[in-house]
Amino acid sequence: MLMTNTFTMKTWDEKIVDGPEDGPRFAHAHCTFDYQGLIEGSSVCDYLLYYPGEGPAPGFERITGSVDGRKGSFVIRHEVGYSAHGVRGTFTVVPGSGTGELTGLSGVGTIEGASETMSYTFAYQL
Repeated sequence: MLMTNTFTMKTWDEKIVDGPEDGPRFAHAHCTFDYQGLIEGSSVCDYLLYYPGEGPAPGFERITGSVDGRKGSFVIRHEVGYSAHGVRGTFTVVPGSGTGELTGLSGVGTIEGASETMSYTFAYQL
């Protein structure tokens, strides 16, 4: 059986940190997501964005819920590229960030999509 892994943006609050509206600038985005599939749960994420450009946009995200039925939380570090055509990126579990049944979690993944619901992959070890 093929599992569909998706996450959906619930909130996106973006504010310019510095730079003119019509010129080079960077912004901070605070957002929340809901996960379905291998990861089940919700998250809080912060990105640093640069405009004009297509990334990279580094970010940290804390996911609370479960991975393959094991409950806990963990933090991932993003490197995301973005354009008018969508978002693509990779993420890595921050070493030592797992809690509960996810203590010791490590892994890497990808994200991709062009809407509020995007797909992800996640290869992990416990």
